[in-house]
Amino acid sequence: MKKNLLAIAVGAAVAMPGVVLADGPTVYGKVNVSLENTEFDDGVNPSEDQWELNSNASRLGVKGDFDLDVAGLKAIYQAEFEISVDDGDKSGQTFTQRNIFGGLKGGFGTLMAGKFDTPTKKAQGKIDQFNDIGGDIKNVLSGENRASNIIQYSTPKLADMLTLNAAFIPAEGDDLDGDGEGETGLADTISVSLVAEKDMFYGAVSHDADMEDELVSDETGGSATIDITRAVVGLKPGNLELGFLYQMAEETEADGEETSAIVSAAFKIDRVKLKAQYGMTDGDVSDEEVTQISLGADYKLAKASKVYAYGTQLDFDLADEEETIFGIGMEHKF
Repeated sequence: MKKNLLAIAVGAAVAMPGVVLADGPTVYGKVNVSLENTEFDDGVNPSEDQWELNSNASRLGVKGDFDLDVAGLKAIYQAEFEISVDDGDKSGQTFTQRNIFGGLKGGFGTLMAGKFDTPTKKAQGKIDQFNDIGGDIKNVLSGENRASNIIQYSTPKLADMLTLNAAFIPAEGDDLDGDGEGETGLADTISVSLVAEKDMFYGAVSHDADMEDELVSDETGGSATIDITRAVVGLKPGNLELGFLYQMAEETEADGEETSAIVSAAFKIDRVKLKAQYGMTDGDVSDEEVTQISLGADYKLAKASKVYAYGTQLDFDLADEEETIFGIGMEHKF
C-alpha cells in the first residue's frame, strides 16, 4: 500500500511539480546525482580508484497543514522518503524513511512526534557547504542523528529571533546503558537546542544526553550512547558565507571523548558559488586525529537547479587511512 501511495505521489510530482493542491498536501523533492572518482589508501594495500554514480540523499515527500476547529490550532504532517536515483536500490528497498511526523501548531508553539532530525543535528543550520555529498560534516563528527520515536516541542519565535527546541525519546526496552536491562522510561534520551536567527546572523547551542551514536575518533566499544554539546555560528554579510561549529562528545558509560571543529566559507559571484570547508576531530584516549578538507564550486542554472564540482580528502592520522573523492553533479529541487 505504501509503495502505491508513493507511486501516486511521484506521478503528482511529475505532473505538477511544486504545486500546492487546494486544502491538500505539497508534493516536493530533490534529485542530487553525482559522478565521482574515489580513491582509498589504507597505508598497506596499493591505492585503487573507482568511478561511481551516487544519489546523495535524493528524496520525495509530501507535507502540509490544515486548520482545526479548536483554539486556533493547525494539524501539521510530513512524510519524506529517500530515493536512489542511481540504481533504484537503497539497502534493498525502493524507498527508505527520512523525516516523517505528525503534530500540532498554534500560539503555544509546535508539538510533533515521529522520526526526524534531532535538535542537535538541526543546530548545524546551513554551515555545511558540502551537505549530502562526500564532504559532509558527518564524516568528521558525531551527532548527525535522525531519531525514531522522538517527540519534540518548539517554542514560537521569542524576541523575534530565539527558538527553543526540546525533544525526548523513550528507549522502548532497548538496553542503552549496557546493564542487561532494557530502559522503559519516557525520556531515556534527550536533545535540546536554542537557536538565534536575525538578519545575517545565525547561532545555536545544543546538547544531547544518552543519544544512541558512536564517536568518530575515540570509540572504545564500551558504550552504546554518547553525550554531545555543540555550538554553531553562521554569518552571511553580502555575498560571503562564514560558518563555525565546535563540539564536545563523550561516551556515556565509557571513557571515550573527543572534540571537533568545522570551519566553512563560501563566496558568490553572479551564478557561481565558490566554497571551502575544513573539519577536524581529536580523540582523547586514542590520540587519533581525523581531518577533512573540501573545495568546490556551484553554478546556478535556475532558482532550484545547479551543477557542481568538488573534491574532498578525509584522513585518519594514526590509522594511516586516506580517502579522496573528486566529483561532478547536478541538483534539482521541486
